[in-house]
Order: sequence, then structure tokens, then C-alpha cells
Amino acid sequence: MHFIVLTLYPEIFSSFLSCGLLNRAQEEGMIKIETVNFRKHGLGNHHSVDAPPYGGGAGMLLRPEPIVETLEECGRQYPEQNLHKVLISPQGVPYKQKKARAFSRIQGPVVLICGRFEGFDERIRHYIDEEISIGDYIMMGGEIGAMAIIESVSRLIPGVVGNEESLDQESFNRRLLEHDQYTRPFDYRGHTVPEVLLSGNHQKIKEWCQTNAIQKTRDKRQDLNSRSFPEEE
Repeated sequence: MHFIVLTLYPEIFSSFLSCGLLNRAQEEGMIKIETVNFRKHGLGNHHSVDAPPYGGGAGMLLRPEPIVETLEECGRQYPEQNLHKVLISPQGVPYKQKKARAFSRIQGPVVLICGRFEGFDERIRHYIDEEISIGDYIMMGGEIGAMAIIESVSRLIPGVVGNEESLDQESFNRRLLEHDQYTRPFDYRGHTVPEVLLSGNHQKIKEWCQTNAIQKTRDKRQDLNSRSFPEEE
């Protein structure tokens, strides 16, 4: 899996990429993550990347030249691979686990474009493949969204997560929240572990987990709830 992140602040990613499973996955060659500062293609002596909007309005917009020229540079760097170019924006399609799985199957580099200021010049959208939103709220830039995409996709790559069997049981994979889970101690301040989980009866435990997950989803996430709880493809 190969990510290229276009950002004005590549230093934001330093600690994120140097810790835990992501760091190990990079060291072992399971994923590759590059950060590219598109200010290198900014205009003038100060490498300007923004300008006020035509027609007036608050704030500044990212100009098309720095981002488009950086995309073209990435294309020249990997001429034999198809870049899948993703704009991270509140106007995009909401990001869900289904999309994470789709990204994990892409063979060429996935380019994540992080915005800043008040948004993008509309013409940038002529040079991308899709637009993704990580939620209905406004942030200062797309870097946190890029991190969310990188982490959610990377853990689907074989070998990145130690126990790959656990991935099938996680929240959202079956349009269900994950069932309640417990560890030691058995009794913590009067709150005890359900007896069925200590029974050793694997069939009963499996049934309890399924029933608990369905009820939990009905109680907490009505938007995920459905009669059949189909698994997303």
C-alpha cells in the first residue's frame, strides 16, 4: 500500500508515522507513506499558494497551480503507476469502512490532498478522482482526515495487524457495533463479567456476542440498524 500526502504541513505527520504499527509496517515494507509539501510549486518569491476569491468573500482559497503541478510531479515520479487522487473536503462523500476496504485494494499510489484556508479553487476538482469527507464539521485542514484514512486502510493490509482474524469481528464490518468485551478482574466495584463468557460453551458465547452486538447497535446507532444487518461489500 502506497500513500502520498500533499500538505502544507508535512511535519504534522512526523510523530503519527513514527509510532506503533504504522512505523513497523513501513519498516517492514508493507506500506509506504510519503508527505509532499505543495508549497514547492507556489508562486513568486514567497511561494504563495493562496489568493482571495473572485466575487468577494471571507478568507483565502488555495490556488490551482501549486496542487495541480505537484500532482503532475508525482505522476512523473511514478510513470508506470496510476495515481488515485483523493481530495479531502467537507463536500466529499462520507468516509466509511466500505471505502477503506476499497482503498486497501488499490494497486498504485493513493494521493491524499489536504486543504487549508477557506477551501479549494473549483478547478482543482478537474484533476482528482474522488472527493472524501470525514464528517459534517469544519476543521483547519485535511491532515487529520488524511491520518484517519491512512490508519483505517493500513490496518486492512495483510500483516499490519497481528491478529487478522480480529478484523472480521470489529465494528462496522457487519453494520454492527462490536459486542461488549471484558477482561480481568471478574468483579470490578460490583460490575461483573457476564457468566456466559466464562462458561466455556463456544456456541452459547457466539450467540451471546451476536445478540449483544445487535442490541447495542439498536441502542446506540440507529443509522446502522436494519432488519438483516447485511455486510457491506
